[in-house]
Amino acid sequence: MNEPALTQLDTASQDSDDAFMASLTPKQIVEELDKFIVGQTKAKRAVGIALRNRWRRQQLPDSLRDEVGPKNILMIGPTGVGKTEIARRLAKLSKSPFIKVEASKYTEVGYVGRDVESMIRDLVELSKNMVKDEMETSVRGQAREQAIKKLLDLLLPPPPGMYGKPDSNLDSNGKLHYQQTREKFSQMLKEGKLDEREVEIQVREKMPSIVDLSSGAGMDEMGNNIKDMLGSLMPQKTKSKRLKVPDAFKVLCQEEAEKLLDQDQIMEETLKRVEQNGIIFIDEVDKIIGRQIGGTSGPDVSREGVQRDLLPIVEGSSVNTKYGIVKTDHILFIAAGAFHSAKPSDLIPEFQGRFPIRVELDSLTKNDFVRILTEPDNALVKQYTALLKTEQVNLTFLDDAIDEIAEMAALVNQRMENIGARRLQTIMEKFLEDISFDAPDLEETDITIDAKYIRDKLKDIIQDEDLSRYIL
Repeated sequence: MNEPALTQLDTASQDSDDAFMASLTPKQIVEELDKFIVGQTKAKRAVGIALRNRWRRQQLPDSLRDEVGPKNILMIGPTGVGKTEIARRLAKLSKSPFIKVEASKYTEVGYVGRDVESMIRDLVELSKNMVKDEMETSVRGQAREQAIKKLLDLLLPPPPGMYGKPDSNLDSNGKLHYQQTREKFSQMLKEGKLDEREVEIQVREKMPSIVDLSSGAGMDEMGNNIKDMLGSLMPQKTKSKRLKVPDAFKVLCQEEAEKLLDQDQIMEETLKRVEQNGIIFIDEVDKIIGRQIGGTSGPDVSREGVQRDLLPIVEGSSVNTKYGIVKTDHILFIAAGAFHSAKPSDLIPEFQGRFPIRVELDSLTKNDFVRILTEPDNALVKQYTALLKTEQVNLTFLDDAIDEIAEMAALVNQRMENIGARRLQTIMEKFLEDISFDAPDLEETDITIDAKYIRDKLKDIIQDEDLSRYIL
């Protein structure tokens, strides 16, 4: 009964998504990314073109559409310059399933550790949650109506024969009286006058974890399949639970929404979204470059082996998941690494070929730090000001204070390991430590931060290089 409505809704949602993607030009994508990430224009342009190419491919005829593959990107740059943030914001902007993985956590098939196919299975799970949340939103109104009816039945159980049951002695006046009382209860429910009442509902018991086979390459999928199989063999148990009306209403809404959803449609949309819109960010690819010098040593299973296993996934293969087969041909892969002690050319040639677009990200300067502190929508100065505002402490940063923070961050990055913009948070946490600790008890609610305040708080650490090495 609900399937046509859901199908129409899905079609309308698809048309809306297509219109939204059509409106996202590469220039607009860069402008959106500029709201959160300072600089790195080359990287933003590359991901903007890659995302636009996805929309362009969807406009092609079927015969050509499958032939056009994604243009995977390799980002090269030190830590803390925005590589992950660019990919994450891109996925959020395009409403695409996105997952970040670290290449160093995988091992070659046959060795203990996670196999590379598990990243696809993780992406499918994430996509399923996205699709389910969207579809639950679409049936929320209908689910609420059904939940209210059930809740009223619990608060005011209908008399025997109310709904045409046999052996009923209920006359028309009794039915009318019940309906009028029910309407009063419904109004009281909406006004929150019954929130303190308790009702007894049946809730599903969570199945205990019977087996755990997820320790070893390829074993996580087997473990999931066995758990699903055992779970389907055992009947679903329920138990009675007394809950207050608002809590019971939430449980009933969830149950009714589950009944209204078409699980097959959810699975179909989940796999489609992963295959057509999925984005996987593979960090630390420089850590899977082998240690051999001059090609004299053999392959390293935790390095070249991972590269070889990644090849078919990135190029396009079929991965078995518990929801069905996923083809990776059109998933966009963005790889990244600092490449301090290695070069992209040290990757095996086949792996290099899977990432035709190379983008080098710039190291951050003092001027970049000033902009990072103030310009983005999620700028650190705005964050800390808002956090302390919750304690009725009004924090004001003068321009010379922001300049001093940027100067110190650039100095410490130059003197020690360069960790990019992450250094700013370390410095700000350090000089705001006393204010954050005492904020609930402060009588003075207006505090101005200037350059002198920062220098006084950090002078000993900055001057003592050994101390700053461990603290900043």
